[in-house]
Amino acid sequence: MDTGIDLVSMLLLSVGLAMDAFSVATVTGLSLGRIRISDAARMSISFGAAHIVMPVLGWFLGSTIVGLVSSYDHWVAFLLLLFVGGRMVKEGLYGDGEVDPGEMLGTVSLMMFTVAVSIDALAVGLSFRLEGLPILVPSLFMGAGTLLFTFVGLLVGNKTGKAFGKRAQIMGGLILIGIGARIVFTHLV
Repeated sequence: MDTGIDLVSMLLLSVGLAMDAFSVATVTGLSLGRIRISDAARMSISFGAAHIVMPVLGWFLGSTIVGLVSSYDHWVAFLLLLFVGGRMVKEGLYGDGEVDPGEMLGTVSLMMFTVAVSIDALAVGLSFRLEGLPILVPSLFMGAGTLLFTFVGLLVGNKTGKAFGKRAQIMGGLILIGIGARIVFTHLV
């Protein structure tokens, strides 16, 4: 099957797209006192699936829809990360320091994280369309890479976070806000 792109380029693209997911997963793991494998699998599958669906969606929708979305997608990602990060900072400063995994990895939070980390994949799908490249195999690589990096990020963050307690929650919230700010900055510059 012709993928239209060499294996090394697919792997590099997959790793590049997975970095926001890895960062968010690491911060999430950092903030949680305890994480179950089922929670890690749920977040990893959500992020991985989004990194399969979004490029395919961008490829099929073409420049019309993606052109409309790209003018504000970075603001959506920023606001989602600002909201979740702000909530984490507030809980770290004024809460008891315990983060409920059910809240942090609940459906609403998970959907916000998923949208925030996968918006760029939509634009990748569009670029593949404009270049006349097929999207199916590359999107599977993107999804698999993101799934793996998310899972590892959660576990690494969780191991590290246990040593820092409430400070990890505050630091994690600030990092999420920083990731959101970086997304806006890179789109505006």
